[in-house]
Amino acid sequence: MELSTLGLQNRAEWEAKGYKLPKFDRDAVTKATKENPRWIHFGAGNIFRAFQANVMQNILDKGEMETGLIVAEGFDYEIIEKMNRPHDDYTVLVTLKADGTIEKTIVGAVVESCILDSENDAEYSRLKEIFCKESLQMVSFTITEKGYSLVNGKGEMLPPVVADFAAGPNKPASYIGKVASLLYTRFQNGQLPIAMVSMDNCSHNGDKLYAAINAFAEKWAENGLVEKEFVDYINNREKVSFPWSMIDKITPRPDASVEAMLNEDGIDGLEPVITSKNTYVAPFVNAEECEYLVIEDWFPNGRPELEKGGIMFTDRETVDKVEKMKVCTCLNPLHTTLAVFGCLLGYEKISEEMKDEELKKMVERIGYVEGLPVVVNPGVLDPKEFIDTVLNVRIPNPFMPDTPQRIATDTSQKLAIRFGETIKNYIASDDKDLANLKLIPMVFAGWMRYLMAIDDNGEKFELSPDPLLDTVCPIVAGIKLGDTDVEETIKPLLTNKAIFGVDLYEAGLAELTVQYFKELIAGPGAIRATLKKYV
Repeated sequence: MELSTLGLQNRAEWEAKGYKLPKFDRDAVTKATKENPRWIHFGAGNIFRAFQANVMQNILDKGEMETGLIVAEGFDYEIIEKMNRPHDDYTVLVTLKADGTIEKTIVGAVVESCILDSENDAEYSRLKEIFCKESLQMVSFTITEKGYSLVNGKGEMLPPVVADFAAGPNKPASYIGKVASLLYTRFQNGQLPIAMVSMDNCSHNGDKLYAAINAFAEKWAENGLVEKEFVDYINNREKVSFPWSMIDKITPRPDASVEAMLNEDGIDGLEPVITSKNTYVAPFVNAEECEYLVIEDWFPNGRPELEKGGIMFTDRETVDKVEKMKVCTCLNPLHTTLAVFGCLLGYEKISEEMKDEELKKMVERIGYVEGLPVVVNPGVLDPKEFIDTVLNVRIPNPFMPDTPQRIATDTSQKLAIRFGETIKNYIASDDKDLANLKLIPMVFAGWMRYLMAIDDNGEKFELSPDPLLDTVCPIVAGIKLGDTDVEETIKPLLTNKAIFGVDLYEAGLAELTVQYFKELIAGPGAIRATLKKYV
């Protein structure tokens, strides 16, 4: 059995092994898509293959669309060269359900894959051709929040961006420069309308995409490299839109246990590839069953009817409420809590932590008691039901190979949003008592304890990647288990608004955070003892 057009011709063999195959005429859909594309997506990663591509497949299977998806990759060309094209753009989607059942789907909704390389004339010409099509309605992105940044961690403009600002739209080198160049091609061909839809997991994602593209348009116009009308085009909401969206689906990297299961079915060529850019890709993707995608309904050229595949369309205000609900209270803070304490207590799977009585009670209190009171119900999703699903179905799913170590990545960048916004809400409110926040300060203390890179048994462990490790780790470097006089040492952290969203002294939470920290560092076993005492 081979994952390719030829290999899938023997449908009976695949179906006998429990695989759900595409029901639509892929040749006809491919032809229609290449002639009149409606949707191109940038970012050929796991979330796209498990979510957006499968949404489109379900719509095609129902016969409710004639065109499929085009995917383009601009960061790591080898994903297309070594994974998409050898498998004729097919993917095996393995949905790992919380009840223990597994659903295996061959996703064939992606019918063309492109490489965003301005130095490759054939590849770039094809992308320009797609962007010149009147039929094109949506350009979407999952390129991570970092993908929209034009500066490095120190705030300095990235060299390829500086070069592109000076050289113009002909052959840009930076990711967003290339996207802006393709938009310029669309502008030159009649100022055709388009929606530029970021689907990345970051707040107000459409604004981030707009700011990056507009920066290129303004610089190019300022340098006389494009008409000033191109800037007007980017800023005309009747021509180019940048909707906000909220996305939520857990798609860990392809797991060896899933690969072994597929190998047992007799599928050849499943070996993952680690590219020269260190991207880990495989012909299959494993994901949870739950998925949410809420998009601001702002599409100047019309849009595919993706609500037929479960995607929700609404106004900007509602997207913002959903985003805040998920990121600030109902999911992300709970994940971060489990990530920090999971690393300290030696857990290797997030799902295992939900069998831990103290950790389970901790995230339940943070979610329902401390967080939920500040949530504004967005209407399209019920906040309590959302937390119920997170805590009872999603995180405890034993078949999801997700790790606290993965989720602990970049924690310094997350705490201000995931907890700081809740604290600010309590401070600003007349009817909420800050004294009710008992466990959010424990997460802060736990993170500082985590920075010591010593687990609850007193053993060293490796910290997950984080851009501030070089800044924050030296602060706690001199602290040893059993120390008691530590407040002045950790004060630079406690007062850091960029990390916690507030100065913990000004917020009145420093004393409790320090108390917890002292107890967490009392010695081996102190983390467990502290959890038992307070949770």
